[in-house]
Amino acid sequence: TTEIYTLSLHDALPICQFLATTAATAGVVTLLPYAAQAAAHGGNMFPVSGGEVKVHPVDHASFVMETPAGVIYCDPVGDVANYSDFATPDLILITHEHGDHYNAETLAGIVGDNTQIITNPAVFDMLPAALKAKANALANGENAMFNEVSIEAIPAYNTTEERKQFHPQGRDNGYIVNLADFRVYISGDTEATPEMLALEDIDLAFVCMNLPFTMDARSEERRVGK
Repeated sequence: TTEIYTLSLHDALPICQFLATTAATAGVVTLLPYAAQAAAHGGNMFPVSGGEVKVHPVDHASFVMETPAGVIYCDPVGDVANYSDFATPDLILITHEHGDHYNAETLAGIVGDNTQIITNPAVFDMLPAALKAKANALANGENAMFNEVSIEAIPAYNTTEERKQFHPQGRDNGYIVNLADFRVYISGDTEATPEMLALEDIDLAFVCMNLPFTMDARSEERRVGK
């Protein structure tokens, strides 16, 4: 089974071709209402080898994921108080520089002594010195390790000509978090790139849906001719 969250200000159906690709490898696809769960301070639990993964949507693209390998925050922005109920992050993933995905003040308020930050090179260059000392830059196609968990940087970019200025190819990251027997895909802000559509064996996905900056299901259906 593949579980898919839709990351946006409003819940929407995920991209049809990504669903088709994942369904072909996973067999079953379940949609999870990210925005509704964030508003209700809800979440989901997924059993994995060595324990469980607990996902806590916070707002927009920000979420907290408790895993057997440690506590992972993705694109934490907004009031630091929004994260007060969660454990200090062991790892923070940042996809790109836009203000709804990266905020240095939020990061400074939530990091701990041993927090590791992984980000794309553009954000790494923007980090204040204290945060940069905790960070590693990961370019498209590169890997990093976190507590014996491989983190892959997946290209995230716009493919529609009139949207390419929002997320140019080569700058931003999506990520795959490879837990022992559970692969998590975080799309970042992107359209349906060849790299996304080639993914296989994804157990949990966070897929962006927010026109005109990324995509929706209907526009992608027209693009791929479905």
